[in-house]
Amino acid sequence: MAPQRISKQGLPTPGELDFMQLARFSFNLGFPMLLFRFSFPIQIVLLAFLAVPVSHAFAQRVDMSIGDEPGVIPNAADEQLSPQFRRQVVLYRSTEAPGTIIVQTAERFLYVVQPGGRALRYGIGVGREGFQWQGLLHITRKQEWPDWTPPPEMIERQPYLPRFMAGGPGNPMGARALYLGTTVYRIHGTNQPKTIGSAVSSGCFRLVNGDVIDLYDRIPVGTKVIVRQKPEL
Repeated sequence: MAPQRISKQGLPTPGELDFMQLARFSFNLGFPMLLFRFSFPIQIVLLAFLAVPVSHAFAQRVDMSIGDEPGVIPNAADEQLSPQFRRQVVLYRSTEAPGTIIVQTAERFLYVVQPGGRALRYGIGVGREGFQWQGLLHITRKQEWPDWTPPPEMIERQPYLPRFMAGGPGNPMGARALYLGTTVYRIHGTNQPKTIGSAVSSGCFRLVNGDVIDLYDRIPVGTKVIVRQKPEL
C-alpha cells in the first residue's frame, strides 16, 4: 500500500501546494483571457464607429472660428468637396415652382427646384451663430468676379481686412455673386472651399467657385429665393 502523505498542523502537502499554484496560475491567466474575449466585440464596435465618415448631420454643427483670407487662391484639389456636398440632382418634394432657390441653413444645402419632384443640390457654407436668418427675397443683381467692400461691422470684427478689394481669384467673394433683395446678403463663391458645410460667414451663403458659376448661369435676375432655418416636415 502506498504511504499516505499527511501534512503537519493542517498545512498543504508539497503535492497540494503544486496543485494550488497551478490553479492560481490558471486563474491569473484565464481571467484576463476571459475579459479580453468579452471586451473584444466592444473594441470592434468602437473601431467601426470611429472608422465611419462624419455625416453631414454631424458636420452641420461645425462653427468654424476662422476669418476671411483675402488674397488666398485655392487650387483644384482644395475645391474637391466631400461626396455629400458635391453638386447633384436629388429627390426633393416642394410646392415651389421650378427654378426657385431654397436655402436650407441647417442642412448646409442650397436647392434649385426642378420638375418631377427633383432639385439640383449644392453644398454651401452659411452664417455662423448669431448671423443666421430666414425669409423670402429675390435675386436683384448678378456680378461676375465681384469687388468686395467689407462693411464697417466686419472691419470691426476683423481689423486686418482691406477696406476694398477688386474682384479676382483671391477675393473672398469668389467667381460670382447673386445679390439678395436690397440686403447686404449674397450667394457667392469663395476662396476658402474648406468652409463648405460649415457655419462661418456673416450671413451670406458661399459655394465653391465651380458651383457658383454653374448656379449663376442657371438663375436669372428676379428668381425667388427662400431661406429656411429648419427643413419642413
